[in-house]
Amino acid sequence: VELVQSGGGSLRPGSSVTLSCLVSEGSIASYTVAWFRQAPAKKREFLCSTRWGGASTNYDDSVKERFTIARDNFKNAVDLRMVALEPEDTAVYYCAAPLGSLQDDTAVGRYDYWGQGSQVTVSS
Repeated sequence: VELVQSGGGSLRPGSSVTLSCLVSEGSIASYTVAWFRQAPAKKREFLCSTRWGGASTNYDDSVKERFTIARDNFKNAVDLRMVALEPEDTAVYYCAAPLGSLQDDTAVGRYDYWGQGSQVTVSS
């Protein structure tokens, strides 16, 4: 399975951006997909996830007011919509999917497939 990301770039504080994660194999409905980010010199951190079938979503408290994860069945992709961007959002963003089911969707080590990463830089 290949996860292909698009979106990102250099943005001003307060602006919005949508990242997309295209799943190359099978239906997106059968995958749990999560978004993580990694800022320079920091650990990769969980942002949000959507369970297979789209039954539920999970957000880290730090981003739940500004970030939205959504499935696009037509594109066979999962999007991450980010609004009101702050300089602290500067990081490389990754989508990820596990090989099977998982209990803890926030754990980096539980994911088997990763996108190539998308740089988001927020500065004035």
